[in-house]
Amino acid sequence: MTGAAFDEVIHAPNRLQICSMLAAVDAMEFSVVREALGVSDSVLSKHVKVLQEAQYASVTKDRRRAWLALTSTGRKALAGHIAELRRIVKQAEADR
Repeated sequence: MTGAAFDEVIHAPNRLQICSMLAAVDAMEFSVVREALGVSDSVLSKHVKVLQEAQYASVTKDRRRAWLALTSTGRKALAGHIAELRRIVKQAEADR
């Protein structure tokens, strides 16, 4: 189990959504992610590039499509980020 850790790479809203979508599948088509986020190809590409540079995501291309997937490193980072967000929310609820 990965410890709770806030992750600046994942935390950006679009990247958090991308990681969350990819966590539920082995891979997802680029266009499906783009449509779900409601962003342009270039916006999605920039976010995916940041995730790739952190080794959190991979891109596989065939003749007509690009497929996005979370790496094992990305899955661990997402789990740690979610755990930290849960800890923060729990603390906020306890402070009420």
